Amino acid sequence: MRSAATRGRTGADPEPPDVRQRRTGTPAREALGVRWGSRRASAFLARRSLATHRRAWVAVIVATGAAAALIGAFAFVVGSLLVAAPPVQRYAGADAVVAADQKVSYTAKPWGGEPQTATAYLPERARLDRSVLAAVAGADGVAKAVADDSVPVSTGDGRPAVGRAWPSAVLTRYELAEGRAPRDATEVVLDGGLAAGGPAPGERIALRADGRTRTYTVSGIARTGHGGDGPPAVFFTEPRLTALAGHPGRIDAVGVLAEPGVGPKALREAIGAVLPERSGVAGSDRGVRVLTGAERGEAEQVDALGGRGDRLALLGSIGGTVLMVALLVIASTLSQAIHQRSGELALLRAVGASPRQLRSAIGREAGRVSAAAALLGGLGAVPLGLAMRALLTTGTLPLPVPWWLPPAAALAGGLLVALLARPVAMLAARSITRLRPAAALGAATADEPSGPGRFRTVAGVVMAFAGVSSAGVATTQSGQAAGAAASGAALSLVIAVALLGPRIARIALGVLGRPLRRAGGVSGFLAERAASAHTRRLATAFTPIVLVVAFVCVQLAAGPTLERAADRQASAALRADLVATGGAAGLPAGAARAVREAPGVTAATGVLRSAVVLADREAGEPVLTRLPVLGVEARGLSGTLDPRVTAGDLDRLTGRDAVAIGADRAKSLGVGPGDRVALRLGDGTRVEPRVVAVYGHELGLGEFLFPREALAGHVSAARDQVVLIRTGSGAGADAVTAVRKALAPYGGGVAVRAATADDVRIAPPVPDEDNAVIVIGVGVIGGFALLAVVSTLALITIGRRGEFRLLRAVGTGRRQLRRMLVLETGLVTVAGLVIGTAVAAVPLTAFAVSVAGTAPYLPPAHYGVIAGAVALAAAAGTLVPGASGGRFVLGRGVR
Repeated sequence: MRSAATRGRTGADPEPPDVRQRRTGTPAREALGVRWGSRRASAFLARRSLATHRRAWVAVIVATGAAAALIGAFAFVVGSLLVAAPPVQRYAGADAVVAADQKVSYTAKPWGGEPQTATAYLPERARLDRSVLAAVAGADGVAKAVADDSVPVSTGDGRPAVGRAWPSAVLTRYELAEGRAPRDATEVVLDGGLAAGGPAPGERIALRADGRTRTYTVSGIARTGHGGDGPPAVFFTEPRLTALAGHPGRIDAVGVLAEPGVGPKALREAIGAVLPERSGVAGSDRGVRVLTGAERGEAEQVDALGGRGDRLALLGSIGGTVLMVALLVIASTLSQAIHQRSGELALLRAVGASPRQLRSAIGREAGRVSAAAALLGGLGAVPLGLAMRALLTTGTLPLPVPWWLPPAAALAGGLLVALLARPVAMLAARSITRLRPAAALGAATADEPSGPGRFRTVAGVVMAFAGVSSAGVATTQSGQAAGAAASGAALSLVIAVALLGPRIARIALGVLGRPLRRAGGVSGFLAERAASAHTRRLATAFTPIVLVVAFVCVQLAAGPTLERAADRQASAALRADLVATGGAAGLPAGAARAVREAPGVTAATGVLRSAVVLADREAGEPVLTRLPVLGVEARGLSGTLDPRVTAGDLDRLTGRDAVAIGADRAKSLGVGPGDRVALRLGDGTRVEPRVVAVYGHELGLGEFLFPREALAGHVSAARDQVVLIRTGSGAGADAVTAVRKALAPYGGGVAVRAATADDVRIAPPVPDEDNAVIVIGVGVIGGFALLAVVSTLALITIGRRGEFRLLRAVGTGRRQLRRMLVLETGLVTVAGLVIGTAVAAVPLTAFAVSVAGTAPYLPPAHYGVIAGAVALAAAAGTLVPGASGGRFVLGRGVR
């Protein structure tokens, strides 16, 4: 007989289940098996769904791939701009260049924060005191230090050139090919490019530099093996060049040749040890920099880095819009693709698929789709980025392409899309996957919700309020930057439209539904009923159209609105009837005096263009703003220019301590006649001139008017861009002839013509760089948005195959269905155009009324192109898939 202990172990008292399960690991193996089975089921569902819905996923891949390409292309251009530097041409033969610091800073403490510093580059060259030359020459490792100055020169036939001193030829590696160096003030050495087909050594050449045209003897021809896009050089003796430059005691820069064996780092340290802390120029607080390697180009093109900063700021603003647009397109296309399968997902949930399995399956699908889109987008980002770079690169600032930039840009765009796709898709399916099986069975056959839901409604209202409230931000900008700021406000409103789409769709149907039914007959009835039953689908269809219209209208209208208002003010201010120009070299101050003495001339004013830097605060933060200004002579100014003075007297605009200020700027600064304004002139010199007048035409003439003599010593070249001329009544052709005779001593290149508003307008027609940004902003982003229109509408049309089959089954003809699609396309296009125009009108109106005092302006032809492009994109997205459906659905009955 077995003992009780034995029976307890073998039969009567078995081992407790929990003890046995812990000992054998059965629950762990069972849980592992369940998870493995769930994963296999999710993978199976994902594979089958990808194959079943391949057409819909192709549309998603196209849209998300385009988003990845666009993001990558912008990353490409921004990266290229960040590493861009002016090319080294003039100082190619120098081992180092000593120049004044071209960067200024302004530190202020924002409200409730830590002190912040704003920086800006000076638009004019900051010069050095000549004493710096002796200090550099005495530094260890310096074989030779050469003072470098330049002046604009033009030949007798008007060809532009740059005048330099012959000792500085070594800095560009010029060598005499013929003749000898100049020995006195009457001799020059010509650049080989300028001398080609011209005078030989010993012959004469007419040149205009500081005044009237003079004749010089060509003593030699110099050539350099270093090519470049700059103007050819004319070399004078050093004393003659110093006299022509007009700033004795100051020099542009110091070029340094190092002793053999001295490296750039050692040379920089040796020179830095003997340099003064400041440039030494009276009234200037500029520091001194030692530039080596690629930095030497900064001393040649002093405003190149300032222009780079402006373009980076503008591209950054547009880039933020690009990112938001891309996210909106990715979210809308993925959400629509998932939403169209709501019935399928609900049915799977009803037959036992777990929420985890459905989320995993959808995530796997989105992951595979996003991987394909990221690959295509990454491949497309590089050529698109290169095309954008080609538009932005200039001779003064070529954009490099380092080896790491293309893969980094492609990876940035592709990775962002890949990371976003899975969570967006899973979030879109959340409303179905969280349902209980019994509720999911009812949801599989339920009608589409007609409203956007409480959360979307609240979020949409908030975004609409934010868009309207922030529209005023555009009024603080100017030029194309104002367009970028306005587009940000428009984007907030576009997001509001996307969130409130179903409600807006019902309003649109209330307006367009009855005309649609009357015009379309049976097809119109079908189109109206289909749209009414699926307002969420209708909203998804017109949202990308709203995006295209709003963004492109803001970008295209902001600039023309400003230009039109500025042109009107400049035209109203212009009283001159003639203008004299001197080509690229400009006209010296004596030209205006010579014109005044011509018979029939009642007034003549030389116009010198420059810029100032204003330190101010925006929302409490420090800001440095570069503002273009005009330098004029008060004598006879009322006869050639009328700024519409509202306070003070322009006759007092004389000397170096006076300034006239625009009315809006005077109001923002809280100044008036008799007050002083703290500014930096173009070369960084601090000044506090006294306000002598306030005027109204600031949009056309700029925010500050200076006496010419106050600017002349602080510009890179004190040459008038134009001379405004007022002739007596009835003078006619005789006055023109007299003016040309008076300017004849100034040589070729001088032209006399009728005056136009462009001659005095502070913001001349948009430069090529800004045009390039416009092309990028409107063309590239607008094209992407149009592609999103096509993809979204194609996705919607593909998802309606069941609806088309049902209509065919109940007797609807093929022509009726095709006409229904045409009418629906028209409905979507008209609704998108109207809503998009209204969205753009909010920020544009606030901007235009506040800044320009006018209504926003968009050339009708431009709007026609927008409407035509939208209509074509909508037709391509709806009718082409519908035609394809015709082969599979519309062209046959239901079996």
